[in-house]
Amino acid sequence: MDVSPYVFSLDFAREMDEKDPLRQFREKFYIPEKNAKPVIYFCGNSLGLQPKTVAAHINKDLKKWADKGVDGHFEGTVPWVDARKPSKPILANLLGALPEEVVAMNSLSVNLHLLLVSFYRPEGKRFKILTEAGAFPSDQYILASQVAYHGYHPDEAIIEMSPRPGEHLLRTNDILEKIREHRDELALVMMSGVQYYTGQFFDMEAIGKEASSHEIKVGFDLAHAIGNVPLAMHDWGVDFATWCSYKYLNSGPGNVSGIFVHQKHGKDKNIPRFAGWWGHDEGKRFLMEKTFDPMPGADGWLLSNDPVLGLAAHQASLDIFAEAGMEKIRTKSELLTGYLEFVIRETIGGPEEFLLITPSKPNERGCQLSLSIHKAGKEIFDSWTAKGLVADWRNPNVIRLAPTPLYNSFQDVFAFGKMVQSSMKEGQ
Repeated sequence: MDVSPYVFSLDFAREMDEKDPLRQFREKFYIPEKNAKPVIYFCGNSLGLQPKTVAAHINKDLKKWADKGVDGHFEGTVPWVDARKPSKPILANLLGALPEEVVAMNSLSVNLHLLLVSFYRPEGKRFKILTEAGAFPSDQYILASQVAYHGYHPDEAIIEMSPRPGEHLLRTNDILEKIREHRDELALVMMSGVQYYTGQFFDMEAIGKEASSHEIKVGFDLAHAIGNVPLAMHDWGVDFATWCSYKYLNSGPGNVSGIFVHQKHGKDKNIPRFAGWWGHDEGKRFLMEKTFDPMPGADGWLLSNDPVLGLAAHQASLDIFAEAGMEKIRTKSELLTGYLEFVIRETIGGPEEFLLITPSKPNERGCQLSLSIHKAGKEIFDSWTAKGLVADWRNPNVIRLAPTPLYNSFQDVFAFGKMVQSSMKEGQ
């Protein structure tokens, strides 16, 4: 697709949509309406839209429940005891992992706690955790409670990295230097893959390589990364990761999370972990034995039986990802986000009005752009919302916009630009 130069015109947006190989995927999702018109939905970074196939997937298991009752656990094409298994190859593809290294289970915060039981093992002077300042609050709470559980004070045990004065983004070299600086104190490097506030896509490969060279475990929260940016967890040597499925994975509010555990750990039955029935050797699960024998791979971290209805909704979206292909999704994402950046600069003005705090380089961001409005940011956001934009406000003054490639179009971006022009003329 020829994308140079971008043009702020309806004809250009229509032409881009006509050339888009993923254009038909928009029809696979329900687009909310406001004032009898489809909204401009740039909020996939918070909650992805519902695939139209979700109801059929859930209803299939509802009917099975009605017709079979408890026997549904062992009957049908996918018995409920295996409900998580169809998602594994697709999740592995999205993560750049082996199917044995991933499993859908629990929620993100629960999973992060469980993984830290295994991978945050402070000993002697190596008891500190390195993370980014301004991480998502839940991650901050989890890290603080974990170090406190081991008897350390968070102010002493957690090292937070901040951007240089006057900057909004962490430089990769500064992260690597911080790892080297504290290599004798660090038990763990734990940070986000894509930063929720700025939208920065961290160089996980470089971070993982540097941490591993000093025998420091490394893990990532991929809530804003999976389904958004290309990942290669296995090849990057990442020890563990977790994510949620309701953002770019479009699997429904609060739906099932998942974990990645590198193959080198998945085969270690002696690694410390909290055990549960569903993580026990499935070939002997119903023998009701006393001694826990973990399954190999990420499945060995399972606790409870699979959430069947949630996994049904999850599978509906994952099937769409498998059909579209992450390579095509990423290609469109770079074009669509680039067009949004162009439109913002064409319509909002110069640095005196706003600051784009997300990296401009495509390989350093996903599809989210974080817009820092210098004056009356919340009022501007509210006026855009009233005009049909669904986006995301984050205090103190950032509007997060996420044109999601599976269901957003170039005409959505153009419509956003026209809406911004209109609101500027109205003084809002």
